[in-house]
Amino acid sequence: MTQFMKHYEQKAEQMDAFLNGYFIRSDNKFIEKINKAMRYSLTASGKRLRPLLLLEFCKLFGGTEEDGLDFAASIEMIHTYSLIHDDLPAMDNDDLRRGKPTNHVVFGEAT
Repeated sequence: MTQFMKHYEQKAEQMDAFLNGYFIRSDNKFIEKINKAMRYSLTASGKRLRPLLLLEFCKLFGGTEEDGLDFAASIEMIHTYSLIHDDLPAMDNDDLRRGKPTNHVVFGEAT
């Protein structure tokens, strides 16, 4: 494995951990259902290319990774939302995404 790929995989794992930190525990069963549905798709085995590119550009222009982490996470969240939306029955009606049942199959279309 090349040094670049090791670096890329390490940064992707760090982004996964950062994304997981966005979810809060709640006694509210509806919030927990939403959290579970969001985590299901957001933590699927994505490449994390978009947020990692943003972090590299941030460093290139004098910033730090910490400066761009929230924005990088938001880019990944928006991308994941677009995939969930695209899979819905009224759109492409896909049952699988990355080898797993799509979000609406697991949690229902309304969620």
